[in-house]
Amino acid sequence: MANASRQKIKITVNEKINLLIPYVKKRIIEQIKSVAVIIIYLILFQTLVLGIPIAEASLIACGLAVVIVGLAFFMEGLFLGLMPLGETIGLKLLQKSKLPVILGFSFIFGVGVTLAEPAIGVLKVAGSTVKAWEAPLLYLILNKYSNWLVNSVGLGVGAAVLFGMLRFIYNWSLKPFIYILVGFLSIVTVLISFNPNFIHLVGLAWDCGAVTTGPVTVPLVLALGIGICRILGGGSSDSAGFGVVTLASLFPIIAVILLGFALIGKVPQPMKEKDFFNKEQISKALNLFNNQEELEGYLLQNASYESQISYFGSEENLKNYIEKLKADKSLQIKIFGGAENALEKWAINSPILAHKQVVFGDDDKIQEALAKFGTKSDMLDYADLFKRNGIASVQAIVPLTIFLLLVLFLILRERLNNADEVMLGILFGVIGMFLFNIGIELGLSKLGGQVGSKLPSSFKKIELTEEQKKISNFDKSILQKSVTLSGAQEIFFIIKEKDEYKTIPFDEKFYNQNTNQYIYTPTKGPLFGAEDGLLGKLVVILFAFIMGYGATLAEPALNALGVTVEEITVGAFKKSLLMQSVALGVGAGIAIGVMKIIWNIPLFWMLVPPYILLLFVSKISTEEYVNIGWDSAGVTTGPITVPLVLAMGLGISGQVGGVEGFGILSMASVCPILSVLLTGLYVSYKRKKQFEQLEQKN
Repeated sequence: MANASRQKIKITVNEKINLLIPYVKKRIIEQIKSVAVIIIYLILFQTLVLGIPIAEASLIACGLAVVIVGLAFFMEGLFLGLMPLGETIGLKLLQKSKLPVILGFSFIFGVGVTLAEPAIGVLKVAGSTVKAWEAPLLYLILNKYSNWLVNSVGLGVGAAVLFGMLRFIYNWSLKPFIYILVGFLSIVTVLISFNPNFIHLVGLAWDCGAVTTGPVTVPLVLALGIGICRILGGGSSDSAGFGVVTLASLFPIIAVILLGFALIGKVPQPMKEKDFFNKEQISKALNLFNNQEELEGYLLQNASYESQISYFGSEENLKNYIEKLKADKSLQIKIFGGAENALEKWAINSPILAHKQVVFGDDDKIQEALAKFGTKSDMLDYADLFKRNGIASVQAIVPLTIFLLLVLFLILRERLNNADEVMLGILFGVIGMFLFNIGIELGLSKLGGQVGSKLPSSFKKIELTEEQKKISNFDKSILQKSVTLSGAQEIFFIIKEKDEYKTIPFDEKFYNQNTNQYIYTPTKGPLFGAEDGLLGKLVVILFAFIMGYGATLAEPALNALGVTVEEITVGAFKKSLLMQSVALGVGAGIAIGVMKIIWNIPLFWMLVPPYILLLFVSKISTEEYVNIGWDSAGVTTGPITVPLVLAMGLGISGQVGGVEGFGILSMASVCPILSVLLTGLYVSYKRKKQFEQLEQKN
């Protein structure tokens, strides 16, 4: 009988597949539910309310599908691999190690989980939208020192986990940490906001605090905390992690601000574009780039013709430089990167005729180049896409795993239970992050940026650059005139697209008489009210509120938090009440963040007052509700919300002429804390009244 019981059950491949399909289907459906509400809302708003079709819809759809599959793999890998490792180490660490080892491990662990956070890579992407001359310090940190930014955030989370473990071990209250950290950050934020360079860094710093509390940091820190609390016997697994999420969102803000202080001496003050590229101060501008070639590539691709002349000294010098560039392939790679025909594509898409003439020569060759390079969109470099994200995924997951295993084997001298399951989880984690990062690049960021750039059509006229048309062999003899009611004459022409005829206004500045090409960019808006009117802006703010509210209610982590809170408070704080409080807070926060971008209001005016109010509300709240309220902000910044909201903010900022679009995430973090704590005070007051009534009856 003993031998019979040890016999392995053999199943066929079809039976294995039949067993796996329901499991995989369930995981995929879970991720679809978490992203469906916000994605459908964004698409319907742009297509139905704004009346603008989604550009690159098929590519975005593929990207979103990849995001869903990637998240399913990643979360499964997290629960199979990294979380069991974290909990096991937490259980054994106190038994076999002294306090310095525990604290050292906690710090390194916090740094590692931050680097494994999927949304952390979005911060690097955001750098491409910032103009170097408008916000030099922000540009420097997001581009040249983007790795320093990520590492600074990691160090902040490491410090947070360290102090979080001290809280678990010594049972410290969260309130003193809040008073000190929030008070310090509020004062520093106000002071640095009067510096023209730092004012643009404030939004990024506070948004970094929101990015860190994602699907990797929170569960892994909780797993470590659960293990430690089980050994100490202090607190159930339900309440073990409360408070650490708060610290993990505050310490990174300090770290990013300190990074700003370390780099402020390297950058010039914000200035006009032409002045930035002036020879007199170019040495300071050069500090923002890795080398002079990178600076010159940025100049050619982002600056005006006047700024290019200012940098090179004269039109003749600029022409000579482009001729040198044309003859030197190695220099082309340094300036434009390794993309094929990069110089030709730059020249043909440049609005400056002189660039085309130097690169291509006479008008006939320019016409040939237009046919070859001007009508074809750049093909996506899939090899580069897969390589970049593959390397990033391995770098994020594997070093953290190796560190945890070394601690387990060398310091704790323990075996790895269920090693095959854990290793499978690690593999799933790498695959999941690889797919998720690709999905962000192809789908989420594109959709968020596109919706954000189209939202201002509610209150202003915007150009639909995705629908830009280049008309070759344009004949000005077809132009016609019209007259307005005031008697003013306007020139237009009629274009045929498919089976439709459209009237197009003619603008001389978009006509190139040397190439006989006319470039037409359709416009849209204002859709609601007058140009720059209040009604259209209110529509955008309402859109932002509904998006934040709906997306938060759909967040699976919020539902789990609601169940936990209802159990901890013995039914006093109902799950539905908590979910509504958080959702209303997030909706209000995103709406306020959008207001900051639309009206270009310094963030500290909107951020510091609610945090000061929170200090007073936290003072009169119980420890239980303070822990719950401050940690509730962590569930609002999931892996879907962060890239979408960041991209949307940057998109809106680009259309309204803002320098940067950060700050929405920080407002989406502070407002739910305030709403939950105020609701907690109401629940406590109501419960107190009920007890008083019972005592009077007795």
